[in-house]
Amino acid sequence: MEKSVKNKLLPLILLILVVIIDQISKSLVVKYIAPYDFVNCPTFLGGFLRFVFVYNPGVAFSVGASWGENVRRILFSLIPIIVLILVMVVYFRNKDFTKLQRWAICGIVGGGLGNIIDRIFRPSGVVDFIDVQWFGIEESSIKFLRWDRWPTFNIADSAVVVCGILLIISFIVTFVKDAKNKKAAKKGEE
Repeated sequence: MEKSVKNKLLPLILLILVVIIDQISKSLVVKYIAPYDFVNCPTFLGGFLRFVFVYNPGVAFSVGASWGENVRRILFSLIPIIVLILVMVVYFRNKDFTKLQRWAICGIVGGGLGNIIDRIFRPSGVVDFIDVQWFGIEESSIKFLRWDRWPTFNIADSAVVVCGILLIISFIVTFVKDAKNKKAAKKGEE
């Protein structure tokens, strides 16, 4: 198999793994944890981590949860599907992405697909269940920062955030390297 094709296909393993792990974890949560039970939920690390089963009919931080079902379906399912298709078209056509960038893109797409599957097949919304403590913020003098827990999330959300951060960092590193190379090339021409 040609090296460039292999470099494009191998990261798809991460995409598939993220979707599988996300969907299995959500199925287990739905099967074994009562929804919205904040008292009897499994707790770890002295309460820092809890598994609390909630449905999120919106997107990040429950944005759009109160919107009509048809609007949510179009905005939170159809548009993301189109975006993910466009991302994958760019992914396969681009020859300049680094290996890390390809892996990060596949992690982001896998997370996106995991949540889109929920939006399509779970009418109540995306299953979120990871609940972590947000130290010291509940005592904040800034009203909108008075949280004692971070908003509940899932494996797909984690993949999008972690891979998104890696992708941004890799773009910055690539930009800096390119700028240094151009500067060195200019000096060499003088």
